[in-house]
Amino acid sequence: METNSISKGGASPSILMIQKGIAVGFPIMLGYLPIAITYGVLAKQAGMTLTELTSMSIFVFAGASQFMAVNMVAAGAGVAEIIIATFVLNFRHFVMSLSFMNRLRGIGLKWKVPLSLGLTDETFAMSSLHPEEAKKNKGALFYTALILTAYFSWIMGSFLGGVLGEIIPAKLSQSMGIALYAMFVGLLIPSVKKEKRVGIIAIFAMLINALFSQFTSEGWAIVCGTVIGAASGIFLLKGDSK
Repeated sequence: METNSISKGGASPSILMIQKGIAVGFPIMLGYLPIAITYGVLAKQAGMTLTELTSMSIFVFAGASQFMAVNMVAAGAGVAEIIIATFVLNFRHFVMSLSFMNRLRGIGLKWKVPLSLGLTDETFAMSSLHPEEAKKNKGALFYTALILTAYFSWIMGSFLGGVLGEIIPAKLSQSMGIALYAMFVGLLIPSVKKEKRVGIIAIFAMLINALFSQFTSEGWAIVCGTVIGAASGIFLLKGDSK
């Protein structure tokens, strides 16, 4: 008598979940590759070695923070400034991880803890759209495949960008610096359309950054602008939680 471990099509639940996770993660991969390549080129342009910029993608795996860190490296910011700035920018990951663990109650903690380390805005969004997989047999493999597809595509794109940064003309690589600002503007505009006060917070953070840059380093100015700007959002947006 055939067991339930084999599906009607002959594939095991493990294989089916992995295939589905890769399929769901494929659009993320397509989106990550060009951005990661741009990051790699800019990181190389900022003076980072191929090993350093690839290692950052392996251990940090956070696009916005990596772009900001590269910008700070190019500006000559210190290690402490870069670490604090990326920590503040990535603080939302704590909230996403807690939400991820709460939604996927059908998966054991031994799976959720390592998976939460691979969460990004995109993988979190896709995971949230497929909460039913957590209740299925071998469901943890779905989320593992989804996150690893995004993770390895980001690393591969970063490495490729670092290689291209060594061979493409300097003028072309310098022009790609606009990608940093375009990415943040692209993230900001949808939020401003929904809530005008978000735009006020962004302008306030920008002014704080400009003010602090007059008497401190650019790295610490970014840290102050990020922290004070985020703190202002607590008061400006507190009515939205009702």
